[in-house]
Amino acid sequence: MDRARRWIKGALAVTAATALGVTALATTAQAADINVAKNAGFESDLSNWTCSAGTGSVVGSPVHGGAKALKGTPTAQDTAQCSQPVAVKPNSTYTLSSWVQGSYVYLGASGTGTTDVSTWTPGSSGWQQLSTTFTTGASTTSVTVYTHGWYGQSAYYADDVSVLGPDGGGGGDPVVIPAVPAGLAAGTATSSSVDLSWNPVSGATGYNVYRDGSKVASVSGASATVTGLAAATSYSFQVSATNSAGESAKSAAVTARTATSGGGGGGTVPKHAVTGYWQNFNNGATVQKLRDVPSQYDIIAVSFADATSTPGQISFTLDPAVGYASAADFKADIAAKQAAGKSVILSVGGEKGSVSVNSDASATAFADSAYSLMQQYGFDGVDIDLENGLNSTYMSKALHQLSAKAGAKLVLTMAPQTIDMQSTSGEYFKTALNVKDILTVVNMQYYNSGSMLGCDGKVYSQGSVDFLTALACIQLEGGLDPSQVGLGVPASTRGAGSGYVDPSVVNNALDCLTRGTGCGSFKPAKTYPGLRGAMTWSTNWDAAAGNAWSNSVGPKVHSLP
Repeated sequence: MDRARRWIKGALAVTAATALGVTALATTAQAADINVAKNAGFESDLSNWTCSAGTGSVVGSPVHGGAKALKGTPTAQDTAQCSQPVAVKPNSTYTLSSWVQGSYVYLGASGTGTTDVSTWTPGSSGWQQLSTTFTTGASTTSVTVYTHGWYGQSAYYADDVSVLGPDGGGGGDPVVIPAVPAGLAAGTATSSSVDLSWNPVSGATGYNVYRDGSKVASVSGASATVTGLAAATSYSFQVSATNSAGESAKSAAVTARTATSGGGGGGTVPKHAVTGYWQNFNNGATVQKLRDVPSQYDIIAVSFADATSTPGQISFTLDPAVGYASAADFKADIAAKQAAGKSVILSVGGEKGSVSVNSDASATAFADSAYSLMQQYGFDGVDIDLENGLNSTYMSKALHQLSAKAGAKLVLTMAPQTIDMQSTSGEYFKTALNVKDILTVVNMQYYNSGSMLGCDGKVYSQGSVDFLTALACIQLEGGLDPSQVGLGVPASTRGAGSGYVDPSVVNNALDCLTRGTGCGSFKPAKTYPGLRGAMTWSTNWDAAAGNAWSNSVGPKVHSLP
């Protein structure tokens, strides 16, 4: 290694990397001292830096602070030196430091006017800080700082370079990396999520949240809900603060354990349930009051809530076309259904629904307004039927906030389209998994759909028992409890543009999934006797067809094992 040391003096250097967190510099600085290096965290790529023979680049991982870091790739003839001239003040002392990672990484300064300096490390698998000091000569106004690797060795990384000392006239990066967040605490923990909060950091424009060392979220405020967690599992969480200068080091860790898995929301919903959408409008189907909905329906989804001018906020207006003399009459019907053991919920969305929940503010607005309507009318919960997309992060937050207000008996249903539930990476599917701890049932719409993949990777066309069972299998094997899966179909040929199946096909699909009988070409590897049941659009179209759907499917659902 003596030979290696002799090569340092003429070498170049600097750092790069950003992601897990920047630490404070190990030096005692005077009040006037600044970091005279520019683009010290490589957030502006290689601006202000020069790398030999194209051997330097900027990467997004690994990083020490911020979002980027320097990667130097030595060759047999080149050490991959990257350097920057910095403005300094004569007869002054500076502390040069950088975080590095990799084999044989060097850090140094040349042209000091006194004794040029360098330091190095034989290598490490994690981030390590190199540091040295130098003093400028009586007429020195510029010094070159550098970092490099070694001939023929593997790539090195550098990040968060600092040349701390008096301003030499060139100034420094205008923004400094924020301090490490303090006060991290875990709040409410469900079976799939944990609420976190911490003290705001001055100068921070955002925060990164880490779970067991891996970044899982970036937020703008001093709180976050980490979702998608396993039940009855302990996790370690940390946060860092960010701004345009980079990222702070990660905070002290806090440990939280999720709740045990169990039934979702819906304390009054039977084990096997039939859901029907009730139309708060007249579109040619039979006009009904809630009292006219047959008793086979266990969950009645009033369709639909309205969006307001406030993002995320919803309202509800009773349509005069349905024949209620007053809101009080409508509320009395809700109470009567509940007295009969039924749940009446408010559906949000529909084909023309435009409710958007894509921020913390809109999530709170949704939860507050939904709960207000539950109190005003007596609704048992909400149905999410947003057919124009949703944001899983903020919709999950909104629903958990609503659950916190409404309590354990909240009835929460969802009615995604088939395309929304093809993969667990989809926003709808992620939302369902995020709120699994409070979710009553997902009644996917097996209609108005093109051909889709089943859980066996084969393509199935709508209108068959295989389409119902093979697509339901994706949800059943994708993380939802069988009690949270239902089959959504039209009540008649007039209830949807396509995808109607005879009630006997629905019943065969229910038998196939719960008993292993009545299957088509697709037969699931196991049965799901806890399957929640079925849903239809709508109770009005069912009535227009003489209630044939509910008279057939209702008894089948209620006789499931």
